[in-house]
Formats: sequence, C-alpha cells, structure tokens
Amino acid sequence: MNLIDTVRLVLKLKGSSVWHVSPEACVYDAIEMMAEKHVGALMVVADGKLLGVVSERDYARKVILQGKSSKHTPVSEIMTAPAIFVTPDQTVEDSMRIMTDNHIRHLPVVEDGKLLGVLSIGDLVKWMISAQQQTISHLHNYITSQYPA
Repeated sequence: MNLIDTVRLVLKLKGSSVWHVSPEACVYDAIEMMAEKHVGALMVVADGKLLGVVSERDYARKVILQGKSSKHTPVSEIMTAPAIFVTPDQTVEDSMRIMTDNHIRHLPVVEDGKLLGVLSIGDLVKWMISAQQQTISHLHNYITSQYPA
C-alpha cells in the first residue's frame, strides 16, 4: 500500500458499493438516505450516467443558508456538477491531489462512462495509515534482522 497504488486496487479492497439519487429527487430524501447509509454524499445519476454529486456541505450551503425548503428543492438545483472524478488507473496520490485542489471530500471513480465506485477522503487517509504502518513494519523487520540483540 502506497501513494502510487491505483484507485482500482483501493476499490478492490474497499468495495465498490455506490449510493445514488436521481436529479429529480427532493433534497430531503437525499439527506435522509445519507443519514440511513452513514455517508456524507450521494452520486447523482440519471439513465446510468453520473451527473453530479450532492453532499451534506451542498445542503448546508445551498439549502439551509439560503432559506430553501429541503422538501421542495430538487437535488439538481444544489448538486455539484459536473462531477469531478478519477479513473481506476489513476493513483492514490492523484486522488488526494484532486480532492485537495478542489476542496472536495468524495471522488467518484468512472471508467468508460460507467460509475465504478466512490472514494472518500476517509478512505484515502485509511489507505495512507496502512501504507505507513506497513513501511514501519518492514523497516523494523529489516533493522532487527540485520542487528541481532
């Protein structure tokens, strides 16, 4: 596990379940689904195509702070579109850079127009912690086998 690992490998180990909502759905239903699924964002999909991403942040900034009704506002009105995404052959490092540069916390993974999965900033942090633990373990084993007590 390291920064040059591909997104495909991360999805293989993490899983590729994707929660999505239609652009016509009301924001309230999207927020309710996020709460049920314990996620901070949903992919907005129509006819099998990724149109955008709707997040708790979108809700806070584009509904609550603007005094809109979550039961009367469609997801299409507040979603972030077009969706910023990565391909499965891009690296963990690419994904981290894209998230940082765009101030986003969820990154869809798309290949040939098909939505394969979603990476969260938490997924990438877990990946990096595992990579660091693996490196420490290898270094510890190297040092202890080279310099017997």
